[in-house]
Amino acid sequence: MFPRSGKSIVFDNFPDPTDTWEIIETIGKGTYGKVYKVLNKIDGSKAAVKILDPIHDIDEEIEAEYNILKALSDHANVVKFYGMYYKKDIKCGDQLWLVLELCNGGSVTDLAKGMLKRGDRMDESIIAYILHESLMGLQHLHINKTIHRDVKGNNILLTTQGGIKLVDFGVSAQLTNTRLRRNTSVGTPFWMAPEVIACEQQLDSTYDARCDVWSLGITAIELGDGDPPLSDLHPMRALFKIPRNPPPTLHQPELWSDEFNDFICKCLIKDFELRPNVLDLLQHVFIKQTVGREKILQKQLIELIDLNQQIGVIEKTRHERIHTKKGSHMKTQDADEVDDLATLEVLDENTVADQLQNRYARDQVYTYVGDTLIAVNPFHKMEIYTPEHTKMYIGAKHTANPPHIFAVADTAYQSMVSYNNDQCIVISGESGAGKTESAHLLVQQLTVLGKANNRTLQEKILLVNSLVEAFGNACTVINDNSSRFGKYLEMKFNGGGTVVGAQISEYLLEKSRVVHQAMGERNFHIFYYIYAGLADRKKLAHYKLSDSKTPKYLYHENIKLGPDIVNNASYKEQFDAVEQCFKVIGFTLEELGNVYSTLAAILNSGDIEFSPVASEHQTDKSNISNMSVLENVASLLRIRSDELQEALTSHCVVARGETIVRPNTVEKAVEVRDAMGKALYSRLFSWIVNRINALLRPDSQGEDDKGLNIGILDIFGFENFKKNSFEQLCINIANEQIQFYFNQHIFAWEQDEYLNEEVDARMIEYEDNRPLLDLFLQKPMGMLSLLDEESRFPQATDQTLVEKFEGNLKTKSFWRPMRVDLGFGIHHYAGKVIYNAAGFLAKNRETLPADIILLLRSSENELIRKLVTHPLTRTGEVDTTPGESGDTPYHPRETTNMRTQTVASYFRYSLMDLLSKMVAGQPHFVRCIKPNNDRHANKFDREKVLVQLRYTGVLETAKIRRQGYSHRILFANFIKRYYLLAYHANEEPAATPETCAAILEKAKLENWAMGKTKVFLKYYHVEHLNLMVQQATQRIILVQACVRGWLGAKRYRRILKEREQSALVLQSGYCVFLSASFAPLSSAKPLPDALNCLCYFSADKRLSRTPRRNQQPKTLNTPEDSTYYNLIHVTLPSAAPVTTFPASSFNNALLIDKFYPVVELFTTHRMLPR
Repeated sequence: MFPRSGKSIVFDNFPDPTDTWEIIETIGKGTYGKVYKVLNKIDGSKAAVKILDPIHDIDEEIEAEYNILKALSDHANVVKFYGMYYKKDIKCGDQLWLVLELCNGGSVTDLAKGMLKRGDRMDESIIAYILHESLMGLQHLHINKTIHRDVKGNNILLTTQGGIKLVDFGVSAQLTNTRLRRNTSVGTPFWMAPEVIACEQQLDSTYDARCDVWSLGITAIELGDGDPPLSDLHPMRALFKIPRNPPPTLHQPELWSDEFNDFICKCLIKDFELRPNVLDLLQHVFIKQTVGREKILQKQLIELIDLNQQIGVIEKTRHERIHTKKGSHMKTQDADEVDDLATLEVLDENTVADQLQNRYARDQVYTYVGDTLIAVNPFHKMEIYTPEHTKMYIGAKHTANPPHIFAVADTAYQSMVSYNNDQCIVISGESGAGKTESAHLLVQQLTVLGKANNRTLQEKILLVNSLVEAFGNACTVINDNSSRFGKYLEMKFNGGGTVVGAQISEYLLEKSRVVHQAMGERNFHIFYYIYAGLADRKKLAHYKLSDSKTPKYLYHENIKLGPDIVNNASYKEQFDAVEQCFKVIGFTLEELGNVYSTLAAILNSGDIEFSPVASEHQTDKSNISNMSVLENVASLLRIRSDELQEALTSHCVVARGETIVRPNTVEKAVEVRDAMGKALYSRLFSWIVNRINALLRPDSQGEDDKGLNIGILDIFGFENFKKNSFEQLCINIANEQIQFYFNQHIFAWEQDEYLNEEVDARMIEYEDNRPLLDLFLQKPMGMLSLLDEESRFPQATDQTLVEKFEGNLKTKSFWRPMRVDLGFGIHHYAGKVIYNAAGFLAKNRETLPADIILLLRSSENELIRKLVTHPLTRTGEVDTTPGESGDTPYHPRETTNMRTQTVASYFRYSLMDLLSKMVAGQPHFVRCIKPNNDRHANKFDREKVLVQLRYTGVLETAKIRRQGYSHRILFANFIKRYYLLAYHANEEPAATPETCAAILEKAKLENWAMGKTKVFLKYYHVEHLNLMVQQATQRIILVQACVRGWLGAKRYRRILKEREQSALVLQSGYCVFLSASFAPLSSAKPLPDALNCLCYFSADKRLSRTPRRNQQPKTLNTPEDSTYYNLIHVTLPSAAPVTTFPASSFNNALLIDKFYPVVELFTTHRMLPR
């Protein structure tokens, strides 16, 4: 659906376009939607309408264009604006209609190309007239402090009366008294000014309205040559070249006048401070030639437009623009038999720890705390996840079986189906506590509960986790399979509870791991899998990988390439498994090859070495010392090696409008190389996730079939190492947010409802970590905001950052430890952590140089182009929404301003996006506990477990679950769900407390409470009520089935009886007929037995024969047919007269003719009406 409101305009306030306008025909296609010719139903006038497709994150651009058109379209050279309309369409998506003046003369580009196609070229006086009118339009914009920013031939339209209009203000910018310049890289590549391109490279680079003058100069060349300069290059390579090349000129300047060449030269001065403005250009001799000749030139232009339209439409080349924005249940149990800690009589830390330790010793790793599950990592395989266990926990009461992760899946599923609400399962715990494995088990059980109709779909969903973990997990010092990203898996169900698809959201991949790993840690799993797998298939050379030297990005002093990687049988098996995952989920072989090439390119790029080059003027230049490696990388990325070398060893700087190419130092070149590796890997990871989502997206469901979700959150656990850096800070902030979410659901919101509903319940004290979250996330003085602020200062250092933290973060949760350089401490909910700020600023900025981006966008490898062409979302992932199929090139605009594109800002938006998904569902919590740091089975470190119990609030959770009411249900909803337990189905009881109380008393429940508008229930009450409803429903279904069976049997017996009677009527009628027919015959030979029964009733009965059907007579081969066959052979009663015939006079032909219809009737009796 389209966003309903912008910052100051509300789309719902606009009228419906269908009341006024009617679409006649399609004119063309724009960046975000199509353009149509429309007819005004009221006055019959015609106009053009730009219908904007429902794409996210473009409301700011819509608002900008709307405001500019509304304020500035009153000029002769700006397209007239007739209004904005809003069309609501639930099925296809809402639409915004911008109704504009109809410029049916085409664009000036169409005109120029049409003339060149005829072997002619546009007269200079006509070009001057077009440029004069365009300058007049730009002057109007600039006077009103507006920059167009996308001036080009296709945005200068003609009317059939010779009018010249500026159009398309979607990326225009308004200047203010306090902001006279802009710093956003935006426009269509071939027309973009050098200073605008520079904004993608330099944070402090700006430009003003004279960028439109450059674009107009390029448009002037376009009018003369038909195409802009560099149009034969890839658009991103053009952006790479524009700042480096001298100002462009006409293709053959000698064919044009000196005045025209000089006008272009003035427009294309690279230093925009020296470039003339629009007022200056209006005084240029080339432009002034039009003064006094406007009418004549306009008439000539009209003639050219008519001629161009008569000859035919020129095939258009679209150049996309880019944009980088920046009771009974509570009975006491024996101490060694308690499955639920909330049922303990004595509730303190030692008792809880004793319970968990005793259960752990008996391999009972799961324990309930009310409706929360505690899972203690056993560190060994257990035989409690078999198909038999799967069946045990389907629709079962919690108390019917031992605690289990499958029970959580079943509770979430039954809640989704019963309440028709989305669900969310939050798995938390420190690194190595077993969160990832718990997520696997939940998915396994939910696919069984969802009864996927398509077995392939079920297999795909189960493989999703394995695939993304190969790319997102790594070995750390405390966990061999540590998640280095946050993952939210949403399983999609239809209204009937059948799983129909899945979707993954990924957050904050630790991409720094690609280029550097701490002591004792490893890179992401996939690098080792692919190395071993390709070596096993003898394909290392194909991907330029060495079989003797360990790549730098995988190098570890304790790891040897041969025995530890290449010959590792486990890695080879995992490679085969990952490849099978790709194929089963639906990736093509070409996509798979591109993935391998990208990974190989990343590994090879780490081996590019730089050496300093000294000269008499400078000593900070770098050069590549192993060109063969560079060529390998360029070959794998399908780009030119010389351009890659240039992009790694130099960068462009714009000073006073002049573009200067500066060399990179060795340190800077290494930084650029590593930034490229990290960016390629993180974008590849996002692309894989997006492809998985596209392949597992459920088929469109009916409007009445509301889709439901069960989300599973598996996020990196709390970390505290000997040295903690920026990555640990982000991970721990995320865990603080998850803990806050848990506190809000379990404690804060529940206790607020007690007060609002006037329910008497004892308040539970708990550790609220909101102040700590404010310390991190508050604006403008929170830690992340201060980090972003310091990251914008070129002279800032990590030392100044720590000093800024110390000067602004006045709270007991922050402190500076003594004798620790660049150190600061945070008192987290899980304990104290000391961070080292070395590298914080560099890791937070982590911008990929524009030269590298432009170079990669020119790659011949389709996947590489996609990775750097698609924009990043506000959470830092690749956004492929507009063209998931990837079949067509797409160059959308970035949606986030350059100044906010830091890792911290991506992280902040990731947390917001994650919380928005979690809040939408009813939560279920799984608390994973790590029993020891050595990852040994059957070892229970009591002190370590106690620390985790304290910071996760397990004791407080047990208390509130024992004393509080976890389920608060509105009276009307409660009665709607459970009235069957106390009332007849045809009754409609009133939504009153008395009705609710009657249901609860009928269910024989105790210890519930009644508020002003809600029923307050214990966690075990709801389970009991749901089970009673389920049993009642099953009994109703059984009775219905029995009644339907009895009715069916009764109906069948009646039909049989009716058919028997019908057969006798037929027989009697035909007996009469035969009696009359054979009466004159005198022979006394008896009739054949088959006819004896046919002469029985009176002669006045007549039978109307049933019309024949065109089918063969039916064979008598069923029990029912045999019944009728036997009826034919009954013997006549002794009183019945028997007619006899003489043998000699018996006419066989007559007999057959008379007898055949009877046989036919009997043998086709099933055709009789029932």
